[in-house]
Amino acid sequence: MKRAYYSDSISEFLRTSTDEVIGKLTQGGGDVAKAQSNAWSVQIEILREVLPYHKGHIYFEYSIPRMGRRIDVVLLIGPVVFVLEFKVGDDSFSAYAVDQVWDYALDLKNFHESSHHEFIAPVLIATKATEADLVVASTHQNDKLLFPICSNEQMLGDVIANVLAFADGDAIDSSQWYSGRYCPTPTIIEAAMALYNNHSVEDISRSDASAINLSKTSHALAEIIQRSRDNSLKSICFVTGVPGAGKTLVGLNIATTHIDDKDDLYSVFLSGNGPLVAILREALTRDQIERAKLDGRKMKKGEALSEVKMFIQNVHHFRDDCLSDQNPPKEHVALFDEAQRAWTLEQTSSFMRRKKNTPNFNHSEPEFLISCLDRHDDWAVVVCLVGGGQEINTGEAGITEWIESLNRSFPDWHVHISPRITDSEYGAGHILESLNGRSNVSYKEELHLAVSMRSFRAEHVSLLVKQLLDLEVEAARETLSKIHAKYPIVITRNIARARKWLKEQARGSERYGIVVSSQAERLKPHAIDVKSPIDPIHWFLNGKDDVRSSYYLEDVATEFHIQGLELDWVCVTWDADFRYSKNGWEHWSFVGNRWNRIRKEERKTYLKNAYRVLLTRARQGMVIVVPNGDPEDPTRNPLFYDATFDYLRDIGFKVI
Repeated sequence: MKRAYYSDSISEFLRTSTDEVIGKLTQGGGDVAKAQSNAWSVQIEILREVLPYHKGHIYFEYSIPRMGRRIDVVLLIGPVVFVLEFKVGDDSFSAYAVDQVWDYALDLKNFHESSHHEFIAPVLIATKATEADLVVASTHQNDKLLFPICSNEQMLGDVIANVLAFADGDAIDSSQWYSGRYCPTPTIIEAAMALYNNHSVEDISRSDASAINLSKTSHALAEIIQRSRDNSLKSICFVTGVPGAGKTLVGLNIATTHIDDKDDLYSVFLSGNGPLVAILREALTRDQIERAKLDGRKMKKGEALSEVKMFIQNVHHFRDDCLSDQNPPKEHVALFDEAQRAWTLEQTSSFMRRKKNTPNFNHSEPEFLISCLDRHDDWAVVVCLVGGGQEINTGEAGITEWIESLNRSFPDWHVHISPRITDSEYGAGHILESLNGRSNVSYKEELHLAVSMRSFRAEHVSLLVKQLLDLEVEAARETLSKIHAKYPIVITRNIARARKWLKEQARGSERYGIVVSSQAERLKPHAIDVKSPIDPIHWFLNGKDDVRSSYYLEDVATEFHIQGLELDWVCVTWDADFRYSKNGWEHWSFVGNRWNRIRKEERKTYLKNAYRVLLTRARQGMVIVVPNGDPEDPTRNPLFYDATFDYLRDIGFKVI
């Protein structure tokens, strides 16, 4: 993919006329609005004034696919990568614009291999601003990424000179830099926006040797879909993966690439995760409105939302539509995210009786959902995206019910299954043996995603969390020793200290927030009330100036809000519902004015999985708070907390 609309040596750029440069930019950008052309003209003239004294390379409109945006200008001069964001005509430096240029620089630092070890200087140029303080300084991470520098057009030459005086090292080889691999790890929200706007999964996912390329899984599914369509087959696929491995990303990719209304091909991404559906829909809607605005068009929110709703649906609404309309659904391909969370027969029947006035409903959710696609006379494909150890609520069937439904009611369906579905955390157990008697069953290694992509800093975080929860102390210590340098995990007894740590770690618009178990009812003295409802859309999508956003560190998200999503930096606040003891984990529920012991194995599993979800949400690092308790409060006896803190400290987590 051509990364920049225009690139050349600085010397050639200076010899090229402004009209010629704009012509090449226009060729790269297609139909360009006059305002954009005028902005380019201003940028070119400013750079003509400051660049005659420097050698290097210049790139206009450098692509950042993960964010669906382009950097105005990248300069390679000496040992420095300058990231320039111009605000033509602006007379001030907004916090949003500062974060924007910082985010671009962070993207290069984190995901562009040729930039990993180089000095990167983000510079915001508000052309009509009065002089700003010219301060060149590294961030406290000390990774050669500088704090954003604010400049007007007159100061830009001094900014470049001062940065070059600050930096040391050899000049960057421009051809080597430009050809370096871009290996991003987008958030699921970023990925959804990029895929929805026709970026390929290769553009926005890692392809390094340490990660299984998501495109392999996508290609395997695409081949199954094509074969099913060509041969009028009904097929079901089970894709497994560790937390954060990219299962949802694969599902979104298949959904976006298998829609063609001219060819009667429709796909739908289905999820029972209400917050995830709401957040993705809102993010895509806002993004479409913003893109229309940049193109000089007006788009009403309802118009954008109606298009998005066809692409991402709540699985329960899809189920209800199929219940009221007995015809085959429009879609031939249905992708079920977190398929292991589909409801059991008992849960589905109870819900239908109580909420839908359907007293004799006798199907589990998996069986009914397969039956909906089975209505097609020709072909259909169901893709089940299966997470391990993710069941967190009553009535979730696990993967077993999908397989039992196939054996019970759909003997002719072709089954394509990940061989890793036999692992204990997927809960399939002996039921897989029942597939041995079926024809048309194939095990495909490509249907398993083994490496967490959520944390681009350390792939083994999910393994560490599994070992921590399974009380494998020595193994956890060894895994921690491998990741702690790139992925900080610290523990504390003080939530104010944790909040301060989060703010110190985050740069640009990197998102941070506090997450807790839904059973953590004795954190109220710390101003954390799990019963106080949050709006996940505001919490995940709104900015630093909104008190409802995660940035304010006031409202907290539970496992139900955050499953399937992620933040850059997370504070996990640990209550006495899940306690370490010499005999293993203890499971408690707070009812009335006291803690009650949880006895049911199913509820114990849900609670353990809740903490698994909470501890695997951070992309870059986390702080775990285990409060001290209060000897004067019997519901917060320090003994409820101390053993857990000591256990975490003994594993080797740094105390702050």
